Amino acid sequence: MKRVAIVFVILAALGGGAAWYFYGRETTQDPDLLLYGNVDIRQVDLAFRVTGRLEEMLFEEGDAVTAGDLIAMLDPVPFEESVAYADANVAVRVAQLANLEAGARPQEIAQARATVVERQAALDNAMRILERQQTLVQEGNVSQSVYDDALTTMDETEARLVSAQEALALVIDGARPEDIAAARANLQAAQVQVDQAQTQLDDTSLFSPSDGTILTRLHEPGAILAAGQTVYTLSLDRPVWVRAYVDEPDLGLIEPGQTVEVITDTDPNRPYEGQIGFISPTAEFTPRTVETTALRTSLVYRLRVIVEQPDGGLRQGMPVTVRVAGARPVTE
Repeated sequence: MKRVAIVFVILAALGGGAAWYFYGRETTQDPDLLLYGNVDIRQVDLAFRVTGRLEEMLFEEGDAVTAGDLIAMLDPVPFEESVAYADANVAVRVAQLANLEAGARPQEIAQARATVVERQAALDNAMRILERQQTLVQEGNVSQSVYDDALTTMDETEARLVSAQEALALVIDGARPEDIAAARANLQAAQVQVDQAQTQLDDTSLFSPSDGTILTRLHEPGAILAAGQTVYTLSLDRPVWVRAYVDEPDLGLIEPGQTVEVITDTDPNRPYEGQIGFISPTAEFTPRTVETTALRTSLVYRLRVIVEQPDGGLRQGMPVTVRVAGARPVTE
C-alpha cells in the first residue's frame, strides 16, 4: 500500500512539473525584442561635371579614401584657355565702360569747338556773297541763276554749322546714361563668364565627398569622358545605417532615440551600440530579404538604426539582428 502511495506521489509530482514546464513556461515572455534587417548599402557614383580627356586616376579598387582627397583629374589646358579668354573679355568691357564714364577728352572738345568756329566763318562768308549777288541781280549785272547758286551755298553752309554745333553739344554732354548702364551690364555678364570658366576649370579635379572605399574604377587615363560619366564607385564608411523591420504589434515598444544593440552572425558576443533614428509612418509587407519567424505577409514598419561606433566588422548588405533590451513586459 505504501509503495502504491509513493508511486502516486511521484507521478503527481512529475505531472505537475511537466504541466509547469509546458504551460507555465509559455506564460513567460522574453523581455528582449529582436528585430531583423541588413546594413544599408550606401555608395555613390563619382563623375566629373564637365567633358574632357581623363589625365590621371589616383586610386585603385579597394583603396581607402578620406573626404577631400583628390582622386582623378581631367586635362585642364582647354579650360585654362577658356579662363584666359574670359579674363581678356572682362578687360575689354572695363575699358569700354571707363571710356563712356570719362567722357570726351579736352582735345576732342577743342576740336569740336574749332569745327563750329570754322563752319560759322563759312556761313558768314556765304551770307556776304549772297548779299553781293542780290545787288548785282537787281542791277542786272548777273543772271538769276547765279543768285540762286549763292543762296543754295549759304543754306548748305548753315546746315553744316548746325551739325557741328550739335556734335559739340554731344561731346560736352558725354555718353547717355542708358549707354553707361548697358556697358556696366556687359561688364557684369563678362565677369559671370569668368566665374563659369573658373568653375569648369575647378571641375577638372575630382575629390572624394566623404570617407569610404573605392569599389570600382571604371576608366583609365586617356579616355574621353562625357559630363556625368561615372569614374569611380565609392562605398561610404560613415554613418553606418541598419535597415530593420518591426512587426505591427511591437510598434509601441520602440521609439526614435532608443538605444539598441546590433548583432552580427560573425561575432554575436560583440554587439554594436546603436540608436533608433527613424521609424516609417506607413506599414508595408515584410521584404523577402528579412528572415523572421513571422509570416511573410505580415505587416511591418521599417526603421533605421544608426550605429554609433562602427568598424570593419559591419559590411554593407550584411544581415544583422537588432536587440531592444527589456522592451517586452515579463509575465509569470
